[in-house]
Amino acid sequence: MYEINEMPPPVAPELLELLVKCRTESIGHHREWGCVHGSIKPVMPERRIVGTAVTVACPGADSGIVSYSLNLLRPGDFLVIDRLGDNHNSCWGGGTTLAAKLTGAVGVVIDGPSTGSSRFREFDFPGWIRGYSPITCHPYGMGGAINVPVCVGGAAILPGYAILADESGVIALPPGDVRYLAEMALDRQAKQPAGFERLRQGEKQADRLGLTEKIGKAAAAENAARLASRKS
Repeated sequence: MYEINEMPPPVAPELLELLVKCRTESIGHHREWGCVHGSIKPVMPERRIVGTAVTVACPGADSGIVSYSLNLLRPGDFLVIDRLGDNHNSCWGGGTTLAAKLTGAVGVVIDGPSTGSSRFREFDFPGWIRGYSPITCHPYGMGGAINVPVCVGGAAILPGYAILADESGVIALPPGDVRYLAEMALDRQAKQPAGFERLRQGEKQADRLGLTEKIGKAAAAENAARLASRKS
């Protein structure tokens, strides 16, 4: 069974230009959902990529729907592949990497394995994957879906979401949330150098975060309660 839906509107270029300035963890300080689990790792951690999510649900050992999705990709798209629980068969390899690169797409995240990492670098196409497998999929025609809601690394991702991916992982955001989250992230990043300098000057991390007094008081109160309990 196949389900192939219309391509989503591209995320506005000005939003992507703002988002690409952000580190994923800077957004992760403010947002706890939409973050792909850290077991899905970058092949090229030096790259930071943003794009528009094009989602694929790819079942079992059948990669036909992935190949078909490449016919639809546009410049700036970011392919998001839900392997529907399969972590044994690789749905992605060298030919797929080159084909995706030639569409103008910017990257791929796969909730499952790929074949070896060298092709990603050879064709300069960043990927975020769960690992590697020499066991490849085949175009069996079992089915699949394009531009449906998917779950990748525990994150719900809809077609048309904005994707930010870097060395720390992948975050998927509704376009309407990009601006305010990016502005908060950039404000945090702008303040970091001053905080780093305070640490270099000898300030303790817990002091800088206001935790020394807070935790100290809480621990003292709990210790006093324990002692009182033992005496009663």
